Amino acid sequence: MKDLFTRIQQNKGPLGKWAKHAEGYFVFPVLDGPISNRMIFNNKEVITWSINDYLGLANHPEVRKVDAESALEHGSAYPMGARMMSGHTKLHEQLENELADFVNKESSYLLNFGYQGILSTIDSLLSKDDVVVYDVDSHACIIDGVRLHHGKRYTYQHNNIESLEKNLIRATKIADQTGGGILVITEGVFGMRGEQGKLKEIVNLKSKYNFRFLVDDAHGFGTLGEHGSGTGDEQCVQDKIDVYFATFAKSMASTGAFVAGDKEIIDYLKYNMRSQMFAKSLQMVLVKGALKRLDMLRTMPQFKAKLWENVNSLQSGLIEKGFDIGSTQSCVTPVYLKGSIPEAMVLVRDLRENFGVFCSIVVYPVIPKGLILLRLIPTASHTLEDVSITLDAFSKIREKLEKGTYNRLSKVISSSINH
Repeated sequence: MKDLFTRIQQNKGPLGKWAKHAEGYFVFPVLDGPISNRMIFNNKEVITWSINDYLGLANHPEVRKVDAESALEHGSAYPMGARMMSGHTKLHEQLENELADFVNKESSYLLNFGYQGILSTIDSLLSKDDVVVYDVDSHACIIDGVRLHHGKRYTYQHNNIESLEKNLIRATKIADQTGGGILVITEGVFGMRGEQGKLKEIVNLKSKYNFRFLVDDAHGFGTLGEHGSGTGDEQCVQDKIDVYFATFAKSMASTGAFVAGDKEIIDYLKYNMRSQMFAKSLQMVLVKGALKRLDMLRTMPQFKAKLWENVNSLQSGLIEKGFDIGSTQSCVTPVYLKGSIPEAMVLVRDLRENFGVFCSIVVYPVIPKGLILLRLIPTASHTLEDVSITLDAFSKIREKLEKGTYNRLSKVISSSINH
């Protein structure tokens, strides 16, 4: 028998093996200064394309004022305890009512964190007799929620309705045998590729198959739809989504989340979600902050308008220069290049140190080997000058990559990793 830690010591994992060269720079980087379009990295100002502050609310003076006043009045602890026992307030109820109204649902329930919130929602909705069918490219929080399920689970190919239907046929046979039901899960916007989930096509299958539909709209809430109420509104199917989930960590520039749907379902979740029943309630400073942010989202459309001005300028500029940005239908802007992981490290260092552009780097195993994904997140805080500088920088690093300029240093990195 081996010591439990033997495997860990011998195998750091596909990303962990790069820690010696990557940590503190490519992963776990430190960005200093106020959250904005430009921040400080490695003692230099950089244009920051890695912050999900879509509407630019994180450091808006009105938001900061409410956050500060609430913290002064309540501290960071109030209310103490779980919602069910001692952590419930009238302002929690008010925020839930306003959120439900904003996303056109009968009821909503506040959650203390997004990741564990969607995980616990999935866990609570499913029994061992039920079958879950979900998009293979779903976020880790959805996958972890499905892992808790003791019944059958099937993935369908990303945004492939034919694949979904084949799995619904399989799921229907199983559910008929067990006496259970079927839950289909997708994302409103897939955060890596930027594609919208095919919500309209999925709800059209409800006429043929008996299933309920859960949408994780973390990236769509606040950015899509006429008034920012999400991907379901964008695709005119919000009323067909049975359980709607969104987080405050993106457009709301805060912490927390909510789930919305018919009152009967939300009431069930309130009494059965373990991550809420046995964990601290969302703090008052976050509740009051969310009320302010939601009010601004509803009444100040200029933030969303500026966001999309920047998105359209960046994405159209990249396309005009011949970059591959995939099939994004959202603010998320992926740029695909061909190269190895060591080449990616050299490229990104050049981009940050010599061009003053900071964006996230995504490599294998998240995407296929031989590809480099540079992920840009435009926000309302960015300027058209930021876009212009970035487009020029990307053209220059692509030229270096294609000419093999990064090869020599990348081979040095590969050699040190392998030995």
